[in-house]
This record gives sequence, structure tokens and C-alpha cells, in this order.
Amino acid sequence: MTEKKKLIILGLGNIITKDEGFGVHFLRWFLERHRLPEEVEAIDGGTLGYVLLGLFDRCERMIVIDTIKLPDPPGSIYRFTHEEMSRYLPPPTTAHEVSFSDVLCKAEMMGDLPEIVFLCIVPREWRDMGLEMTEEMTERLPVMERLLLMELEALGIRTEPVHDA
Repeated sequence: MTEKKKLIILGLGNIITKDEGFGVHFLRWFLERHRLPEEVEAIDGGTLGYVLLGLFDRCERMIVIDTIKLPDPPGSIYRFTHEEMSRYLPPPTTAHEVSFSDVLCKAEMMGDLPEIVFLCIVPREWRDMGLEMTEEMTERLPVMERLLLMELEALGIRTEPVHDA
């Protein structure tokens, strides 16, 4: 049996719909600047749906970086526990329309749900196609970085800077 990681950092989103891919874009940007300790794994979850189920029993904790569509100003960032986030997640759908809330629901039913913290940002543009995030979202990358580093520090996890960044 594989030893569980202390933490998985999961970046979610669809990078072909501009700001909706923030979680993936952020994770790539963060890993260019920080080397993670061995007990931490960073995963580009993209829009993998049920494929993500295999992650939940591999870690004690998870930090999910994603977008959240709220009627708040674009670039607003929020931190939620799983319980708090449940209020914003849509109800489970069908097997043909898998959302992350469906994945969480199944993981919880299987008894594999680790402690989860969500760091979410309100996107500006997410309905049109495009590989680049808006400038407004790109400028929020350092803010999300500080929040993630605070979460890691609270868990006693330190990163090392990547000097070429």
C-alpha cells in the first residue's frame, strides 16, 4: 500500500475557457516559484471528473484551488472549509455531467474524504474560449500565493524557493 501524503494541493479548472482555468494556471505558476516537501503533492486536476476519486484516499488533507461563480467582483478570493463550501456546490448531477461536487459526494460516500480547504476566486471571463487569463486574474496570482503559503504554514509545511523564478 502506498503511504498517504500529508497534503495534496489540487488545481482545478478548464484552461481553454480563460479565467475558469485559474486553479490550474495558479498551480503551474506556484510550482515555478516553490519546491514542495516530499509529503506534499501538487496535482493539475483540470476537469478530470471521476478520475479525481483516486486522490482522496491518498492524502490526509487537501487544498483545492478553483474558481467560484458568485455575484461578487471578479478577483474576489475566498477560503472555505468543505462544510462551508457545500452551501455553494450544485447538487449532484448525472454520470454524463460530472462536476467536482459530484466527485466530492462520491468520495464522501466511499468514506475517503480527507479534510479539505477550498481557496476560490471569482473569475471575470469564463464563458468564451481562450488559453490566457485576463490581466485582472493574473494580478491576483501573488494574493492566492500568500493565502496558500499561510495554509501550508498553519500545517507546519514549508516550501523552498525556486531560485530561477
